[in-house]
Amino acid sequence: MSRFRLGVLVSGSGTNLQSIIERLHEGSGDIEVAVVVSDKPGAYGLKRAEKAGIPTAVLRPQDYAERVEHDWAVADVLEHHGADLVVLAGYMRVMTPAFLDRFPYKVVNLHPSLLPSFPGGSAIADALAYGVRITGVTVHLVDEGVDTGPVILQEAVDIEYNDTVESLAARIHEVEHRLLPRAIELIAAGRVRFDRDNPRKVIIE
Repeated sequence: MSRFRLGVLVSGSGTNLQSIIERLHEGSGDIEVAVVVSDKPGAYGLKRAEKAGIPTAVLRPQDYAERVEHDWAVADVLEHHGADLVVLAGYMRVMTPAFLDRFPYKVVNLHPSLLPSFPGGSAIADALAYGVRITGVTVHLVDEGVDTGPVILQEAVDIEYNDTVESLAARIHEVEHRLLPRAIELIAAGRVRFDRDNPRKVIIE
């Protein structure tokens, strides 16, 4: 039986990609990373993929006249490698509807807060500034908004009185490295269903 194939998009250091490689690609007989794509040539996540023998591709947005053209090119690479699921692992771009239409209900993202609280690129700092006592990690389906898609999995992380962005981020990353592979496992096993009549409802069996 063929393995469930992931297309992973990265923009930075790729620590969540590394957790996928170690827990799933190398540690599971059923799931593999088929390709890693980045919008930044210097992203360290590419080196992580190359070290694991995973094909990589770099598609710079500035090489395309329009955003949708870039997204279509990324989608072409993912389809060429037979991706069953697209995972945004620190990919710092909002996907266009044209891209999402190519992978309906097959694009997931990881976010360092308990969505819908603190969406956007500064979630950890925002949670500290607001003074909340609990934040966390969310794995969600990607839609056309910014961190607005239906929630698949969440896990809470307590905020300590003397936390800094760095100390809180370290504990959040520990949860991310566990929660994202778990969500992928559930999806690959066919245990996650999206109710098309109630787009906010995710059913985990």
